[in-house]
Amino acid sequence: MLRWLTAGESHGPALLATLDGLPAGVEVTTDTVRGALARRRLGHGRGARQKFERDEVRLLAGVRHGLTTGAPVAVEIANSEWPKWEVVMSADPVDPEALLVDAGTGDEREVARNRPLTRPRPGHADLPGMLSYDLPEARPVLERASARETAARVALGALAEAYLAQVSGIRLVSHVVAVGAESAGHGPLPTPEDTAALDASPVRTLDTDAERRFVGVIDSAKAAGDTVGGIVEVVAWGVPVGLGTHVQADRRLDTRLAGALMSIQSVKGVEIGDGFAQAASFGSAAHDEILPGADGHLTRASNRAGGIEGGTSNGQPVVVRAAFKPISTVPRALRTVDLATGEETRALHQRSDTSQVVPGAVIAQAEVALVLADALGDHAGGNSVGEARRNLSAYLDRVGERA
Repeated sequence: MLRWLTAGESHGPALLATLDGLPAGVEVTTDTVRGALARRRLGHGRGARQKFERDEVRLLAGVRHGLTTGAPVAVEIANSEWPKWEVVMSADPVDPEALLVDAGTGDEREVARNRPLTRPRPGHADLPGMLSYDLPEARPVLERASARETAARVALGALAEAYLAQVSGIRLVSHVVAVGAESAGHGPLPTPEDTAALDASPVRTLDTDAERRFVGVIDSAKAAGDTVGGIVEVVAWGVPVGLGTHVQADRRLDTRLAGALMSIQSVKGVEIGDGFAQAASFGSAAHDEILPGADGHLTRASNRAGGIEGGTSNGQPVVVRAAFKPISTVPRALRTVDLATGEETRALHQRSDTSQVVPGAVIAQAEVALVLADALGDHAGGNSVGEARRNLSAYLDRVGERA
């Protein structure tokens, strides 16, 4: 069983992530994680923070000479901007006078770092977090609720992808299928070989017409002082039959995937395969007919189920989508109440992206990788990569999945 945990604040000294349960012998290096984090920083609509912030990665434990040891893997992602935040985010008490210094930039839209944040943003964790945790201001809430935390998840997802590829040949790819009201065309699913081309696209799509329209939507939102969401899709190729189970609700593969994707900040909807379209169709047209393949293996006439039936992978590519709402830190700030005075005002605003959809695809890919790695570990087991491969090979021989 894989277990993972993250810690750290958006403007704290570092983000920390731990992944427990990886077998010994997975080939990973610091560059494995750096590459994934670099992809997370890409995308049209990102804010100014991406221009100066760098992800300073260290593998602190669980890896020796490029191979996992079987012990928990610990990753540190240092905050290169920490010197600017040492006072306001200090773990130890500070002189109250230090918090009276105006640390802002002069831009009225940016609340100075040192001031109490008492004007919660609609759509964010600010208000429920303050009330639930009995906090006088939103700083402790927004620092942890910030999507910056997903950098730690992307780091762990890179480790999970290495495990998937090296044990079973499972490979993942992600792309953007909609921004605002604009959608990409219904072309073939991207493959892992398309990753470089997707990384090169400012909006992570292979559809050149959609790329133009997506960029236009993001630019229009920025010009209007607004934000815009969208939909991303993750495709996992090479997933064998049998990951997940039908016997318990919480162990179903689709249950775990939906929960993982919904855990991403701003995600408000998840779809497996043609989930929502299937709701509008008849059963005779909704399901994937089973056919004999030319090589003697079973095949499918379609993949509307997104590679999962009865909570279990069915041998087809696993296809999942996540819908991101617009970012709640809106430059054209929305109405709220200042909890310090009880008066109506405008929500606080700090530096933010116009759209998070492009990095959202990379984050969703990491979440899918972690869930699939956990499900593969359930099935293949093993304390080492070699043992896991042997276990999986014996299983695939039995079900006739091997060529």
